[in-house]
Amino acid sequence: MNAIALQLDDTDAPASGHAPRAVLDAATQACQRIAPLWPLANFVAVNPFLGLTDRRFTEAAALMAGTAGARMTMPRAFYREAIAQGRISEPDLALALRRAPRSSAVPRDVPSLHRALREATSPELAPWATAVDAASQVTGRDWTAFACERIATWAAGYFDQGQALWPSPSRHLGPYASWRQEAMVDRTPGIMGLAGFRRIVGTLPASAEAMIQAGAARLQLDGADLANYFHRLLMSVGGWAGYARYLGWQSALQQRGDTTLLELLAVRLAWEVAILEVFAARPAVAEAWAQAREHYGAAPADPADLAIDALLQEAYEIGWQRQFGVRLAGVPAARPASRRAVQAAFCIDVRSEVFRRALESVADEVETFGVAGFFGMPIEYVPLGRSRGGAQCPVLIAPAVTVQQSVRGASPAQARTIASLRRVRLRIGSAWRWFKLAAVSSFSYVESMGWLYAGKLAAHAFGFGRPEPQPGTRGLAADVLARLAPDLTPQSIDGHASGIDLPTRIRLAEGALRAMSLRQDFTRLVLFVGHGASSTNNPHASGLNCGACGGHPGQANARIAAAVLNDPQVREALAGRGIAIPSDTWFVGALHDTTTDQVTVFDAEQVPASHAAELRQLDAWLAAAGARTRLERTAALGLPQTPAAAAALAARSTDWSQVRPELGLAGCAAYVIAPRSRTRGLDLGGRAFLNSYDWRQDDGFAVLESIMTAPMVVGAWINLQYYGSVVDNRVFGCGNKVLHNVVGRLGVIEGNGGDLRGGLPWQSLHDGERLQHEPLRLSVVIDAPLDAINTILARHEPVRHLVDHGWIHLFAMDEGPGSLQRYRGNLQWETAA
Repeated sequence: MNAIALQLDDTDAPASGHAPRAVLDAATQACQRIAPLWPLANFVAVNPFLGLTDRRFTEAAALMAGTAGARMTMPRAFYREAIAQGRISEPDLALALRRAPRSSAVPRDVPSLHRALREATSPELAPWATAVDAASQVTGRDWTAFACERIATWAAGYFDQGQALWPSPSRHLGPYASWRQEAMVDRTPGIMGLAGFRRIVGTLPASAEAMIQAGAARLQLDGADLANYFHRLLMSVGGWAGYARYLGWQSALQQRGDTTLLELLAVRLAWEVAILEVFAARPAVAEAWAQAREHYGAAPADPADLAIDALLQEAYEIGWQRQFGVRLAGVPAARPASRRAVQAAFCIDVRSEVFRRALESVADEVETFGVAGFFGMPIEYVPLGRSRGGAQCPVLIAPAVTVQQSVRGASPAQARTIASLRRVRLRIGSAWRWFKLAAVSSFSYVESMGWLYAGKLAAHAFGFGRPEPQPGTRGLAADVLARLAPDLTPQSIDGHASGIDLPTRIRLAEGALRAMSLRQDFTRLVLFVGHGASSTNNPHASGLNCGACGGHPGQANARIAAAVLNDPQVREALAGRGIAIPSDTWFVGALHDTTTDQVTVFDAEQVPASHAAELRQLDAWLAAAGARTRLERTAALGLPQTPAAAAALAARSTDWSQVRPELGLAGCAAYVIAPRSRTRGLDLGGRAFLNSYDWRQDDGFAVLESIMTAPMVVGAWINLQYYGSVVDNRVFGCGNKVLHNVVGRLGVIEGNGGDLRGGLPWQSLHDGERLQHEPLRLSVVIDAPLDAINTILARHEPVRHLVDHGWIHLFAMDEGPGSLQRYRGNLQWETAA
């Protein structure tokens, strides 16, 4: 997705060896290599290698080593230990060697590989030097850290979303113009020893585009690969670059242009030019920069060490796939011939696999499905009393409709009064917060009123607090809170269209059921189970929510899906489209709290009296399944597998000192696209995304195409975010959450300064003794004909890049249980070993 819109402006750019358009094209290319970083309010998983999937995994590894000093595989000692423990077998190594591209960098056979392992350690990866690095090397001062720190300080103020008491005075300007205006009056560089810095900034071009062109000329980058150099600069401020890329991504969804990331590149390039000119009188600096420029003269080759590490990673994944294949070869549980009591649709999230298995084990009468957790309802959900809401749909798409939260049973006048009071309360809360933090009142407030917080502090310290409320619910009266519900009625609220009209309801309902391969054999109760997570004192709380709902809990989508499918007019229209829903079928929405494994069923009062006994039975089954799920999760969290320990899991949601309220999607390693009949009864260890799909009900394979181009891609994003955060947390993760400080309500920094951190904290990946997430690229298994899969791959280049370039592994199921077909690349398949 191209979210970078450039306006060519070369009026004050000096001539260079590169044509002006070529310089800006290289800048655009570098910007597109940056993965977006979503803010904390809707922190969703993103593939950190998103802009690199058009090249082979090993090529990307070489590029990231140069631009960020990043690793894309584990240290060599990790694989040695895996071999010693039998986790990687000799056949695994031999098979990895056979699959590896032929080159001089790859050992000829397994004995040669063992010798290479004994003789070599993991290479030290240092990024290519920039002009500021060259000045640091000669002067002995770390100007690189200083430059990036100053950029981060400016960015925190410029992009702030309401945390700062004094917003940046130049926010009305574009990013580059804002930085330049502030830099021309900032005396900090001069105090630190950069004499004349402000004067030099004043001589720089006034526009970002001209700065980029001028910078390429001033730094004498005529023969350089400018895209690699610009990429290197962006990775030096990678967190803020990721946030700028997010702003561009959002603009592109709304079909608008955005130059934020390009302008941030201009800011970083300006520091290169300014510092080099500060030290223009020192020939050693110019000489060091001339030597550094040589690294940018050609595309990076695959170093031998990186090729060996990639081969070892392949062997490690082959070993896991062998074990997973044995599990898939198990005989699934038989399906009863009679009509089941309940059908329950869960998100494809790996945490749902554990709960679904537990639910089916306590109630054979329940049939479960896996579907993207927004249930085909791409909405913007607006909380009560607010005018705008959050997008509750996958980040790959824009919301199709807006739905307002309302109070069920309230008259229009009562609803307006409640909403008005809510808006007043929100404004008072905001004003009170400002009063507490303002310079004239903060100290006196703490001295005079701080003692009133003693009880709250004690309650949190002893675990008697409560999880953070869901957005938009804080301070609501209990009777109002119990009656909050989505309002599907088409209307205009504060000048914004809200609700879902009948044609849209019909279209969304049909799409949701076809995506689940659920067109017949409906049960009397059909449950849509969204998911969310409860925790406290957790900046990354939204990252534990539903990624398919844009980092929000999924209950709104579940309730809306149920309401739409309970609409008699929608059912009548669906019957004419080949989906006949029996008159005794009733849809219900629910929420699975993945921290406590409790399931809350919504709108029970709307369920017909004829279904009351079945609903009570369902509640009992859900409670029993939750108990089983908690018991299984205790082992992953390093707790004894006892009922007492399982019951104590709920306390993690209220403990403000808990750095691991739950493990999220740690362990995710596989994505299975198949009917539940192929996996029912199999223990997949909470490591597989389960996407229900029956190709026999998929005319023209349109549903398979939508799965492979959306949910499967999101699954790869999640897996690669966890993978990147494990193999190099410094670059792709966000470090130690104990040291985190929230910046601008956008993200976190580690400590008291530095770059914005993306990815996952180490506590989400490691329990202090061992990894909770194995570094494995996703293994996708599809139950569908090979020709259909190949047709979709050939039609969608970004998806084909994922499988052809080694970012994920692709397998296809044969008709019966047992062997799999493995995708070799270039639309070729082979029987999996």
